[in-house]
Amino acid sequence: MADLKITTRNSRFQLLEALIRNRTHRTREHRFVVQGVRPISQAIEHGWTILTVIHDAQRALSPWAREIVAHAPETIAMSPALLAELADKDEGATEIIAVVAMPADEMSRIPVRDDFLGMVFDRPTQPGNIGAILRSMDALGGQGLIVSGHAADPYDPKSVRASTGSLFATPVVRTSSGGPVFDWVRDVRAQGTPLMLVATDEQGDVDVWDYDFAQPSLVLIGNETSGLARGWREAADVMVRVPMVGAASSLNASNAATLMLYEAARQRAAGQLGR
Repeated sequence: MADLKITTRNSRFQLLEALIRNRTHRTREHRFVVQGVRPISQAIEHGWTILTVIHDAQRALSPWAREIVAHAPETIAMSPALLAELADKDEGATEIIAVVAMPADEMSRIPVRDDFLGMVFDRPTQPGNIGAILRSMDALGGQGLIVSGHAADPYDPKSVRASTGSLFATPVVRTSSGGPVFDWVRDVRAQGTPLMLVATDEQGDVDVWDYDFAQPSLVLIGNETSGLARGWREAADVMVRVPMVGAASSLNASNAATLMLYEAARQRAAGQLGR
């Protein structure tokens, strides 16, 4: 298949640009933009659908990039200046950019096992924090992230970049409110998995290392400024805290999430060694 060529800021370029800049356009088109060797490789490895690959029309591509371009259903050869503009880089150093199909926001994408460890991020405002949490979940055994409420977009380029490819390894589902999550939790429990809702708060009742993370757990992380909404607090089975010293009253949301995930991984590893 011959490349489509783009050398001016034509309508097709503007549509691609909108996928990067405009959340509404991404959601309507059910597709988003991925940049970088590892994220694109992870998307392919985990079976995500690559729709379009954009490459530098004047650059000799690496074997890795040539392989991806060769198997893409649609390819676009773009002028170096426009590719750099699309990639938000001053120099045209980006080899390729991929447009990837966005999966449906269905709770069934998150598998629940007896050792389930998942997270809810309530109304995050920073897409980079979503990506950072996905990266930590991927590294430490998390099995699914729910982004709830009026929130930043997991498919924002900043989130995709911060996840360094973990977005494609760890299911992430968006919900407009806590309602669908509470329904899902009830269904999970009805099927025999005693899923615990574990809220995080500096005023929690239990120190993080005293909570038993060996049991199936859905950890609730609050908004970066206001913390967890009232509905999540009321639904929680337990409120855990990170004991702190010094002047800081709280941790960055992604740091708090990583700490919870690490403690869960530590406890579960210790439990396996003790068997």
